[in-house]
Formats: sequence, C-alpha cells, structure tokens
Amino acid sequence: MKRFFRHKSEDGKINPWIIALTVMLATFMEVLDTSVANVALPHIAGDLSAGVDESTWVLTSYLVSNAIVLPLTGWLSSLFGRKRFYMTCVVLFTVSSFLCGLAPTLGLLVLFRVIQGAGGGALQPISQAILVESFPREKQGMAMAIYGMGVVVAPIIGPTLGGWITDNYTWHWIFFINIPVGFLSLFLTSMIISDPPYLVRRKLSEVKVDYIGLGLLSVGLGFLQVVLDKGQREDWFGSEFIIWCSAVALAGLLGALLWELTRKDPIVDLRMLKERNFAVATFTMFMLGFVLYGSTVLLPIMLQTLMGYTAMLSGLVLSPGGIITLAMLPIVGRLTRRFEARWLVCIGLAITGLSLLKMANFNLDIDFWTAMDAWMYSRAGLAFLFVPINVMAFYFIPKEKVNNATGIINLARNIGGSVGIANVTTLLARRAQVHQEILVSHLTPLDSAYQGALQGASRFLAQQGASATGAAQQAQGLIYGSLIRQSTMLAFIDCFWLLGLTFLALIPLMFLMKKARPGKAPVSAGH
Repeated sequence: MKRFFRHKSEDGKINPWIIALTVMLATFMEVLDTSVANVALPHIAGDLSAGVDESTWVLTSYLVSNAIVLPLTGWLSSLFGRKRFYMTCVVLFTVSSFLCGLAPTLGLLVLFRVIQGAGGGALQPISQAILVESFPREKQGMAMAIYGMGVVVAPIIGPTLGGWITDNYTWHWIFFINIPVGFLSLFLTSMIISDPPYLVRRKLSEVKVDYIGLGLLSVGLGFLQVVLDKGQREDWFGSEFIIWCSAVALAGLLGALLWELTRKDPIVDLRMLKERNFAVATFTMFMLGFVLYGSTVLLPIMLQTLMGYTAMLSGLVLSPGGIITLAMLPIVGRLTRRFEARWLVCIGLAITGLSLLKMANFNLDIDFWTAMDAWMYSRAGLAFLFVPINVMAFYFIPKEKVNNATGIINLARNIGGSVGIANVTTLLARRAQVHQEILVSHLTPLDSAYQGALQGASRFLAQQGASATGAAQQAQGLIYGSLIRQSTMLAFIDCFWLLGLTFLALIPLMFLMKKARPGKAPVSAGH
C-alpha cells in the first residue's frame, strides 16, 4: 500500500493530490463542526433538560478553544513535530467527537466540545501549510482551491446537513459521523505525510516555554470569542458580564501584542505582519470571514422567519450556492497561473458585493428561485476571493515560516466570521426596532390608508363569523403582525446593504499590494 502511494509521481515523491485528499479529510469535518450543531441546539437542549440559552455554550465552548489553538499551531508543530502534532490533533478531535455524541449532560457536552475545539483548531493551518509545500509554485492556486473546498464549502452545507441528520436520526449523529473520517485520516496520514527537512524540531528540554505570552493570548482570544458569541443575547454593554469579558479580552490581546513583539522567540510571530502583502491579505481574509459567515446566517433566518420556509427548504435555497463555489474553486485555481491574484480578488469583491446589493432589493414576495439565483451569484464571487487571497498571502513568505503564517491567517478568517455573525444579529435586532418605530408612527386615526386597511380587515373577519368588537381587535392584530414582518424585512435589507458595500469598499485596498507574478516564485521568498 505504501509503495502504491510513493510511486505516484516520476520523482519518487508522493502525488500532491493524494496528500491534498489526506489532509482535507479531517479539516473538512472540523470546519463543518463549527456550523453543523447550530440547527440541532433546540434538540440538544430538550434532550439534556437545558434551556436554549444554556445550550449555546455548545457552540461558544468549541469556538473559544478553537481560536486559542489556531495561532499556536506553528510553535506547537516545531515543538512536537508537525506530523506527530497533526495526528495527535486528529485523535483528540475523533475521540472527543465520540464523547460528545455520548454526553449525558450539558456540562459534559460542553467539556467535550472544548476538547474537540482544541483538537480541531490546529487541523486547518497544518493542512494549509502541507498543501502550500506539496504543490509547486505554478500550482499554488490549485492547492488553495482544494483547501477552499473544505473551509469555504463546509460552513455553507453545515446547517443543511445538521438539520437533515437531526430530523432523520438524532443530534448524537452530528458528532458520530466524525469517527470513521477520523480513523481514515489517521491511516492515510501515517502512510503519506512526513515532516519537511527545513522544519527543525526542537527538543523539549531546549525550549523555554513563554508562559506569559501563552497565557495572555489564550485569555484574550478566549474572552473575545465569548463576547462575540454572547454579546447580542446579553444586550452587549448593557450587561456587566459582557463589560468584564470585554475588558479582560482587551487587556489580554494588548498585553499579548506588546509581549510577543518584544520576544526573541515568540509563540506567535506577529512581526510577519510587517510584510505588506501578508498584512493586507490577512485583513482581507478577516473581511471574507465577516461577510461569508454573516450572510450565511442572514438568509436562512429570513427565509424561515418571514417566508415560512422549513429548515430543509431553506437549505435547498443555499445548497446550489455551495455547489457553485465547489465548481468554481478549481477554475479560479487555474486562473491564478495566468492572472495576477489581486485582479482576481477585485473581480470576486465586485461580484459578491453587487450580488449582496441585489439581495438588498428582496421583499416579502420573493419566490424560491429569486432567492436561490442571487445566492448562487454571491457564492460564485467568493470562489474568486479565497484562492487568490491565500496566493497573495504566501507569495513572499519563506517556507520555514509557513506554519506560523497559516495559523495567523486562519485565525483572522475565524475571528472575522465571529465578528460578522455578531454584527448582523445585532444590526438585525436594532434596525428592526428602528423601522418598527417609524412604521408605527403612520398607524394613526388620521392616516387614511391605515383606516381603510383596518375597516377592510374588520369587514372580512366579521363575514367569517367574528363579532364586531372581536373583528376590530383581530384586524388591529393582523395589521400589527404585518408591520412586524415589514420592519424585520427592512432590517434584513439594511444588513445586506452593509455586507455588499463592505466588499466594494475593499477593492481600492488591493492596489496597496506589491505585484506578485502569476506562477512565479519571488527571489526573496526563499523557495
């Protein structure tokens, strides 16, 4: 079996496509787990005798531990050896998934989700680092396309898959499905993956662990994730809990920034952000996470709360967008060999931004096909973003620093996603209140349109057998219900406007980047 893998290429090296399949198995499942449990929360809460608000810690605990591990990946890989660390993380992720499925109480489920998030946090950056190294420079775009199939498509199909599994089986199976994938990933990794010669593994006795930097970073990222996930439910800074969490997060992150920049051998090498292309690409990836996760949350909520769609039907609206992204990623990967990456990013920003502005023209009468069509265009644009952004990010990064770089850029995308979700859920609630206040001001006895609608509804209800008094009260209730739907729809429109304009505003930023010749290695990159 091992000989089969070794003889896939003429130079005796393992075929990079087999390496790609191997590392993306576990990574796809890990990214899927960030969203697959969302739709199962009511089932989990009911089964474990917990409130829905309490059950959200199932999501928060995973995201917190995931965020803490992400930037530490490069340091941990050099400490334990990348292959050994990667396999340990797969084992941890697989075993904790099994324990999550068996958890008899909410407390134990949250504990196992913390372990699962810690194990899964390193899978994304290590997979990306292995892909960057396995493909030659002229095929770097294809490597990022493969990576994009996992980390971009998984969040899109996660809610649909989670809903289907929960409806047809039980919530336990959203965790059990990780087990066979984990075992297959371990088998293939042990056969195929090896550490590169330049990745020098340091002996544990020779390493001085930077406990202060590790502690500050863990506290800062952990509390930041809690603030973003719980902020809207706790009324943001109207809550003492959120105020204290924000203060701790700010102190931890500022302390980590100042401390790490003064260390000779930091846990996270933030000096890499001095490289202009990497810094701009990291910020752009943050904004990609902001819009990707924010829009993925918005549309299903709109379809289910305002249009009366079932979870499965709303999933069918979103699914073709995932298929389009999946199909477009390899095409964009090939285009990076012919065109400069920043021009492709500009195209992606324009397509996605304009598609989101088109969605800002939605109303309560849109049909299934209109929603699906606009969503497909927006997801096609995302394919033009993920691959070129990563190509730009790693163009001037030496190979020995790729592990650290992948940790930073994946953290940026994940934190961006958390900020995006927090932003749109807050904006949705606040703008709905604003529009409701504006619309209510028109419901007065002096407004002829309101009086006409009220009288028409009263007559209809009276014809259905209601008393005159009952008909008048029910008519007011019907009109108020319609007002709530209209104000909520206007709030969704505001959110789509924000996301669309955000992407269009990023286009000028691409011209700050240094030119990166397509398919060519820079002289200073050390490749």
